[in-house]
Amino acid sequence: MPRWLVYTIAFVVPLSLVPFAFIAKARVTRSTKPRIHLIPDMDNQPKYKPQSASPLFADGRAMRLPVPGTVARGDLAEDPAYYRGVTSDEWTGAEPPWVTAISVAVTREVLGRGRQRFDVFCSTCHGLTGEGNGPTAVRADELQEGTWTPPPSFHSDQVRGRPVGSIFNTITRGIRTMPAYGTQIPVADRWAIVAYLRALQRSRDARIDDVPPEMRPTLK
Repeated sequence: MPRWLVYTIAFVVPLSLVPFAFIAKARVTRSTKPRIHLIPDMDNQPKYKPQSASPLFADGRAMRLPVPGTVARGDLAEDPAYYRGVTSDEWTGAEPPWVTAISVAVTREVLGRGRQRFDVFCSTCHGLTGEGNGPTAVRADELQEGTWTPPPSFHSDQVRGRPVGSIFNTITRGIRTMPAYGTQIPVADRWAIVAYLRALQRSRDARIDDVPPEMRPTLK
């Protein structure tokens, strides 16, 4: 074998291992800099950050409102009973045609989700038991500033008699000094809260007929 070929092989073979050494080092090294992308696939591309300015539009804003009339995929909201709590979007009377049945299947999981969401969003005013004695309501009563409307108890005859569609609408749009939660609580979670609220009411208004006959002798 010619000597020049031996020297060439001795030089080229170690040199060919250098890229693998860099790759191995990169895999075990932490860095604040982004990795080198040989095939970027649009991973890094020019874009505007939220609330940034843009000279492209007349108002100078990069963030744009949705085009009027467009609907996001899956958000057509065609079912008035599920999305708005009414049997129809058109009515002639003063009171909307509220639905009287919860628009989702009421399961243990749904009630558990409703309780969790109720504790997060509702209990601060209405209390964990729905009696209107949450910490915000108690503090507002103590301040007596004249601008507070006490939240009603969910166990009053008036609230128990309200259709579930009306309660769903109140969560969505708010009422009196209660703000709207439609933008914070998804539709399914609003119905879960309604289902849990009905369970709370039932717990205070249970009858002997609600208990299976074989369990009634065990009651005290």
